[in-house]
Parts: sequence; structure tokens; C-alpha cells
Amino acid sequence: MKSLGIIPARYDSTRFPGKALVVIDGKSMIRRVYEQASRCPGLNRVVVATDHEGILNHVRDFGGEAVMTAASHQSGTDRCAEALKILSASEQLEADIVVNIQGDEPFIFPEQISEVLSCFTDPGVSIATLARKIVSPHDITDPNVVKLVFDQDHRVLYFSRSAIPYVKNGKANETHASTGDRASAGVPGAIFYEHVGIYGFRQAVLPQLVQLPESSLERTESLEQLRWLQHGFRIFVRETEYKSISIDTPSDLLKIPDIMH
Repeated sequence: MKSLGIIPARYDSTRFPGKALVVIDGKSMIRRVYEQASRCPGLNRVVVATDHEGILNHVRDFGGEAVMTAASHQSGTDRCAEALKILSASEQLEADIVVNIQGDEPFIFPEQISEVLSCFTDPGVSIATLARKIVSPHDITDPNVVKLVFDQDHRVLYFSRSAIPYVKNGKANETHASTGDRASAGVPGAIFYEHVGIYGFRQAVLPQLVQLPESSLERTESLEQLRWLQHGFRIFVRETEYKSISIDTPSDLLKIPDIMH
């Protein structure tokens, strides 16, 4: 099974323009993501998909592979789909699985990518992602932490910025987030999961997803993956112990020294 990792890297990020090129301890963020992804033994190839010549040339200068995509894309999925199309048109592309790797996670663990790839040993899986048990009560109600619930076969039922599942007889932040035991306050125990934003797709599925019209749930929650669910695509989720750390704003750079040491 051949696999391709694509790292979408838009220059004009709303909250942090040009963040792909910000230098972190001697290396740009996009280089750190590229090198971490390249350490995944399951990936046969890693490509950056960008809309900016500066990023394109920088990646090629450090020996990476990059393609230029349109500036109009609204999501990383759209950018990945165009990159796949460009690569398929220009050469004999061998990739059964495409992994969308976030371009703002310079400390992504190669093991996370391997975990996503492992989901595709099941021929019934067409889209896969990761989830991690929430351990901080604050994260349960933080709308910037996307939560999800899934069935006994690890198929996602729903993603939300709200706390799901809803705790009927008590406050969510009184619940043990990481265990199924009863909380000390007497609230029935509940396990909450945060979504880890890495996706794997079978090559034939990715072009289908970007043709789907925007859905009502997607507009309500501002979560692209709800479009796929609402249009009938199933998403398999695997639990991970690895936490993703993204650099979304300039202030996030302040937490890097603690991460690196």
C-alpha cells in the first residue's frame, strides 16, 4: 500500500500571516513539519502544497518537494486535492492513501501519521482520523477544542465545538475527562475526546469530498468534516496518546521553549 503525505501551507493565515516561514530554533515551521513527516516509515513521499512562491522556493531549497496551488482554497482538504491532481497529471503517481498533515504542527509525531495509516488495513475504511482523551476539564467546554463521539466500531457519529456527550445530571467539568469512573462530585462518569486534526483518505475518495456542497451542520459549527458526515461518508477514528500542538497565533510561539525542553 503506497502512501503520500501532503502538507497544505497557506501563506495568508488569518491569525498569523506567513507562519509557515517563521523560524523556530533555527528551522522554519514548514521545514520542521516536513522533516517530522518524512520520519514516518509508512509514508512513501511527502509534498508541501502551497499558494506562495516564498514557501515553494524555501521548501525546495532545503531539499523538500513542493507544488504550487491556488490561493482561493478555503480548506486544507481542497488544497490537498489540487496537489493530488497536479501530481497525478504530471507523472505516474503511486499512492493508495493520501494523508493531510497540518502545516502548523512543527512537533507532530511520526507515530501519529503511522496510526492514521494503520486504519487502512481495513478495506472498509475510506477516511480516517485520530482522537485523544481529554484530560483538562477546561478543554471540555473550550470551543477551540473540537470534540467528537463515535460508535463501538470507532465510526464517528458527530464532531462539535460544544461539550459532547452532554452530561444531564451535572456539569461537564465536574466529570473525570480521562476515565469512565464516577467523579467525586457524584456526577456519572463520561469520557470526552478531542479531535486530532490529521486525516487519511483513500486516493479515490479525496476528489469526491471536495465536490460536495457546503452543508448546514458545517455552517453551524464551522467544521468542514461535518460536510462529509452529512453527505453520508463514514469517518473511522483511532485513539492516540499523542497530543497535537499547533501554532495558530504569534503568542503560541511563547510556549515553544517548554515543548522543546
